[in-house]
Amino acid sequence: MEALDLARWQFGITTVYHFFFVPITIGLSFLVAGLQTAWWRTGHEKYLRLTKFFGKLFLINFALGVATGIVQEFQFGMNWSDYSRFVGDIFGAPLAIEGLLAFFLESTFLGLWIFGWGKLKPGVHLATIWIAAIGTLLSSYFILAANSFMQNPVGFSFNAEKGRAELEDFGAVLTNKVALITVPHTIFACFMVGGAFMAGIAMWHVIRRPEHDLEAFLTAIRLGAVTLFVAGLGVVVTGDIQGKIMTDVQPMKMAAAEGLYETEKPAPFSILTIGTLDGSEEVYKLEVPKLLSYLGTGDINAEVKGINDLQSEYEQAYGPGDYSPNIPITYWTFRAMITVGGLAMLAALAMLWSIRRGRVPSSRWMLRTAIVLPFLPLIGNSFGWIFTEMGRQPWAVFGVMPTAAGVSPGTTTAEVLTSLIAFTLIYGVLAVIEFKLLITYIRAGLPVIEPAGDADDDRDAPLAFAY
Repeated sequence: MEALDLARWQFGITTVYHFFFVPITIGLSFLVAGLQTAWWRTGHEKYLRLTKFFGKLFLINFALGVATGIVQEFQFGMNWSDYSRFVGDIFGAPLAIEGLLAFFLESTFLGLWIFGWGKLKPGVHLATIWIAAIGTLLSSYFILAANSFMQNPVGFSFNAEKGRAELEDFGAVLTNKVALITVPHTIFACFMVGGAFMAGIAMWHVIRRPEHDLEAFLTAIRLGAVTLFVAGLGVVVTGDIQGKIMTDVQPMKMAAAEGLYETEKPAPFSILTIGTLDGSEEVYKLEVPKLLSYLGTGDINAEVKGINDLQSEYEQAYGPGDYSPNIPITYWTFRAMITVGGLAMLAALAMLWSIRRGRVPSSRWMLRTAIVLPFLPLIGNSFGWIFTEMGRQPWAVFGVMPTAAGVSPGTTTAEVLTSLIAFTLIYGVLAVIEFKLLITYIRAGLPVIEPAGDADDDRDAPLAFAY
């Protein structure tokens, strides 16, 4: 393998690994803030105990997310220096704001929340977790705005003398139509992950330990399952809009996502396509008539261009070359994303049905559902990002910069391979640590809240452990 291939593998591994933590952080931060708000308004102890229980899990995840995110950014200078030089003027602005404003809000106010128990007024302390949660949204917006430039480059001009893109309209970058729909789509997906995480853990406790904190965990199941299902509906709606925008700005990605080789009017949606090994031709297809035309354009009779015709157009516009992505990966990750997301929504409904009218489920099937549920939307998010980035290939910046032109010219295969192996091993160790910490505190159950007023007893400050 060449340095380019290894660099792509390394960035893909670190990106997907990092994104395991991001949706849990975003979704769970708001759910924890909601639980603390319920305690502040009602004074009911179960909300406080749930806040501290899921707060611990949130902090474990946040710490690992920060560490893996920093490593990911280093690669822009290590393996992708030509790419960084080309888009640095555009990427620099949103990423700088993300670090100076959004991450500042997250880290500072999360620190106040961790160490502010019993020291800040209840209303002020509650505000800190809400501000930290809002900070996660702002971080997402600026990062996704930068990524959306790669999907649909706007607000720039090309300086031929310097050989780089230069920012002309920062507002256009922030209001890129791809970003405006990608942000809510991603955030809804993050809430699916947070809701599944909470509902799955709570259901496990209800089935395995119904004699402990039953009322509190039933409340957590309802909150998590409702959040998961409602957010899933949001993902469906925003995904439909995103598909139409994708057809407009990246028609090759839409054609690859559907395995549509020839232009059709109207175009069917393929439920299953079997193609040749190189993905150049279809052998068999199971399809729904006219559905792709609607998904791509909103008109059931509209034309959708196929891979072969788009390849010819791109060759005329950009010169000789293969401008189609890896068809099998693009096709199947798109369907895997939809499938696991749909299964998670069905599991949420099953959980709500199983605890209706205060019932306590005890079936092995529901226990297995509880164990699997937190992973379903998380895996769906990963498939979504693999589809988004692989479907853009062979472009780093669509229509402007090929991926092959962005790799660092001085980087050798041995160097990238060494760092790839090192990162993979380190990430494997971190995964074991994260999993053991989560399992330990999940099994421990809800914390016992000590009576207020004992100034010498610091046992009711468990949230500082992660720092």
